[in-house]
Amino acid sequence: MRADKHRNKKRRRWKSILLVLLLLIGAGAAYSYFQYKQGVNQSLKKIDNETKEQKVVYKFNGQKDQYGDTNVLMLGSDSRGEEKARSDTIMIAHYNEDKGTFKLTSIMRDSYVAIPGHGKHKINSAFAIGGPELMRQTIKQNFDIDLQYYAIVDFQGFVQLIDEAFPHGVEIDVEKKMSAYVDPPLQPGLQKLNGQQMLSYVRFRHDAIGDFGRVERQQKAVKAIGDQLSAIQTLPKLPKLIGVVTPYVNTNMKTSDILFMGKDFFADKRGSVETLRIPVDNSFEETRVKGEGAILDINLAKNKEALHQFITK
Repeated sequence: MRADKHRNKKRRRWKSILLVLLLLIGAGAAYSYFQYKQGVNQSLKKIDNETKEQKVVYKFNGQKDQYGDTNVLMLGSDSRGEEKARSDTIMIAHYNEDKGTFKLTSIMRDSYVAIPGHGKHKINSAFAIGGPELMRQTIKQNFDIDLQYYAIVDFQGFVQLIDEAFPHGVEIDVEKKMSAYVDPPLQPGLQKLNGQQMLSYVRFRHDAIGDFGRVERQQKAVKAIGDQLSAIQTLPKLPKLIGVVTPYVNTNMKTSDILFMGKDFFADKRGSVETLRIPVDNSFEETRVKGEGAILDINLAKNKEALHQFITK
């Protein structure tokens, strides 16, 4: 009899614990959703109605790659609504859930490659011709890597994300004066940059090294943002940060997928994101092609090998 009473009491105690856990999980989910919606509404107030209606729904036949990685095609754009716009920024974010690794490959926009069904062009033409799906096909054909998701990021979303995550700015060493075709201009030195200043930093390319310098700065900025986000209490802010950038991003990723990958990155402080630039050193020639202007004539075999080694190491 006493044993029965003890068992019943134990069952009631576990039921109470389970109920408390369920309530805590429910409250956490509700809070996360509230924070997410708050971030979305905050950005929507800054976007005009015409821009809100311009998001294009793209077809994208993506899948995980042969190594089990989730690859996200990230395209930087000034206008989410112009289907014919070329993409100035082409990156692939590589995520391996089993290893818990995050890597980033930048493909230079002037890389001269075969675009399926359209002959040879600069790689950023693929987006202008056929959106992210044709860019996916182009990368698959030339580098033999599958991409599961795409994300077209309006540059103003980048600005809003920086200002929300870093009220006092992102610390970065500006290596030189940057003033041509960027606003605001930047002075050299270690400093904290707000969203608009960071945008100037990652877009500047009017110097002796041109687009090579810009790609290097973009990767440097991503590393700095990742490192400094890891140094603060990011997880509680993550739903709102995703909400803030959502209106500025055209993507086939679900919010739950973004949250899952974001939490995995910040939960264990993975360290610096490894980066690669395509084309790699000593694998291309700078030349000109009629109708295209300056191009990078790249050694495909060498760059494909470098990309696959980078992903699998």
